Amino acid sequence: MGGKVTCTLGEVKNRADLIIYWGGNPADCHPLHFSRYTLNAKGKHVPQGRKGRTMVLVDVRETPSVRFSDIFLQVRPGKDFEVVTTLRALLKNRPVDEARVAETGLTLEQLQNLVDRMKNARFGVLFFGMGLTMTRGKHMNSAAVLTLVAELNAFTKFVSMPMRGHGNVTGADVVMRWTTGFPFGVNLSRGYPRFNPGEFSTIDVLVRGDNDAALILGADPGATMPQPAIDHLARIPTIVLDPKLTHTSRLARVHITTATTGISAPGTAYRMDEIPLPLKPILKSPYPTDEEVIRRIYEKVKVKPAWSPAAYAKVPCA
Repeated sequence: MGGKVTCTLGEVKNRADLIIYWGGNPADCHPLHFSRYTLNAKGKHVPQGRKGRTMVLVDVRETPSVRFSDIFLQVRPGKDFEVVTTLRALLKNRPVDEARVAETGLTLEQLQNLVDRMKNARFGVLFFGMGLTMTRGKHMNSAAVLTLVAELNAFTKFVSMPMRGHGNVTGADVVMRWTTGFPFGVNLSRGYPRFNPGEFSTIDVLVRGDNDAALILGADPGATMPQPAIDHLARIPTIVLDPKLTHTSRLARVHITTATTGISAPGTAYRMDEIPLPLKPILKSPYPTDEEVIRRIYEKVKVKPAWSPAAYAKVPCA
């Protein structure tokens, strides 16, 4: 089973009466999320706004978002997958071992109450963040949550949506999806796309040291990735295209300054609900756009003679 059941943020605003945040802290990371789209927003079918909605927060510790929630479920670190699979079992009326449930930091009563609320909601939405996707289980946690939400649609309307952290991360996923059929973790080394999260994902490739060069566009992995991945970027030839100086550009061999998209260059950004937003430039820039630089690199690579073992053998050793 694959894919996700999702919707737009406009539908969440107008319809959702049960909102679950799992592994995220929107009060700090997405401060306008509550007021514009979820908790406090008044919608067509939720005219009372906050009074017509229930918010559940699932996390390993108390965050500033706790004071906005109606129910807080504190999960033991690294036990998200077990919680999700228990919810799926309860949803299907399967027997559950209370002792195993206790290992997650929650009680069977708490999880049964959550399942009942999800089944009885008119329109439910589950937002999940990096506290779920980048902890023990990683992509398996994401797959379990997406499957749970899909199974809830046998009882009511339920959708899911990742809480994106950095600018236009959704755009990268959308482009990869309509060009290769997969959103991330794609390997094209055999001439066709292969999808395998955990093996071909960026962090995993860098931590293992599988790649011997890196081209980074409009991102700053040197500020967010694990230290082993950052150390590997510093060891290999790393090329960065970015309008500003970043942690990654400081460790790169080459930093090409480009025009800022949306200010000095046209482009398209995707909102976290995958709605495309066209960006029109308002200022001129002396720097080339990312697209122009990539096209120049492509043209140079295209005319370069193809590599062959015979040609390589003629190169004298140092």
